[in-house]
Amino acid sequence: MADLRTAAVEAQRQTAEVRSELTTALSGRATAEAERDSALRLTEELKADRRAMEDRFKLLSEQSLEAQSAKADKTASDRLAATQQMVTPLQEHLNRLSDRLNDVEKQRATLAAELREQVQAVKDSGETIRREALSLSTALRTPQVRGSWGEQSLRRIVEISGLMARCDFDDQTSYTSSDGDRFRPDMRINLADGKVVFVDSKVPLKAVLDAYNTEEMVEQKKHLETFSRHVRGHIDDLSGKNYWHLDVGSPEFVVLFLGSDEFYRLALEQQPDLHEYAARRNIMLAAPGTLIPLLHIVAHGWKQAALAESAAKVSKLGRELHERISSLGDHFEKLGKSLNTTVGHFNRAVGTLETRVMVSARKLKDLDVVDADLKELPTVDTTPREISVPEMIDYQDRQERRALEASLFDEEPDLELGTVRELRRRTGTGDTMGE
Repeated sequence: MADLRTAAVEAQRQTAEVRSELTTALSGRATAEAERDSALRLTEELKADRRAMEDRFKLLSEQSLEAQSAKADKTASDRLAATQQMVTPLQEHLNRLSDRLNDVEKQRATLAAELREQVQAVKDSGETIRREALSLSTALRTPQVRGSWGEQSLRRIVEISGLMARCDFDDQTSYTSSDGDRFRPDMRINLADGKVVFVDSKVPLKAVLDAYNTEEMVEQKKHLETFSRHVRGHIDDLSGKNYWHLDVGSPEFVVLFLGSDEFYRLALEQQPDLHEYAARRNIMLAAPGTLIPLLHIVAHGWKQAALAESAAKVSKLGRELHERISSLGDHFEKLGKSLNTTVGHFNRAVGTLETRVMVSARKLKDLDVVDADLKELPTVDTTPREISVPEMIDYQDRQERRALEASLFDEEPDLELGTVRELRRRTGTGDTMGE
């Protein structure tokens, strides 16, 4: 029984504990349910807030995206416009460059065609020149052609130096010596002082052409030595003609013209003493480079002679003008004297008119026959101006001296005589009177 009571008590205690625990559990459940409900509400609120935030974020995102998109579009448009502004000149430049390249290509094609034509023309011209050079080389080997070429070269040089044919120089003039021999120098240069210089042209061209047509140095040397010997032979031949005896105005030398500076150089290279050799024989070697300065000096001499002649003419005209001006002074002096005489006669006539005529005429006014008064006639008080020009005064003095000297010899004055000494010379009197 005790055990039952104990068990019952224990069961009651346990039941009480269970109830207490149940009550606690129910209370906790209620609390938990309240908390759960609160949590659910909070969850719903959070979900609502989340949805609101999501909607707000979405709205803000869309607005921001639109703003950024608009800004990006504007920035892109601005950059595109700036890029377009930068690219447009470049594009235009590229277009112009393309057009220019097209033009250049067309011009290149045209020039290439023209160049081909010109190259062909040069080839044809070269062939023509080669044939003509060959023909000229063949022709220059003929003595007559060589002589004619040398004479023409000499004439061209003389003309470009300023000398005139048949005036400053004569070509192919024939002379006859005292022995009856006839000579014909290639040219005679006339100097301004009446002197002359003879020039003879010699062109031993055959040996030079042979030297140019060979490539072997030994053969060239041989031909050039032959050329120099020919020049020396021309010097000897020309020296024997004594051209300076043909004209008294010629100095004792003759100019030998070689036709080319190259021939002149080649001759001196082979024979350095050729100048001295020629000078001892009264021959002066010349080439265009040495003859042209000499001819310019001759032309300058002619110009100076012309200036001197013009100066002499001017001096003569000046003397004549001075004499005529002096003679005009004498006429002016006579005119002045005539004017003085006329003024005197006029004043005397006015005086006579006033004292003899006007007195009676004024009485008519007093008798009321006429109404107008007679004006008084003025006299002329102005006298002609005396001549003060020295040349005219000198002429008048000479005329007075001539008249005085003529009166001393009881003859009419000779106005053509210039001085007393000239008068004495013409009359045969002694030089006892000063001018």
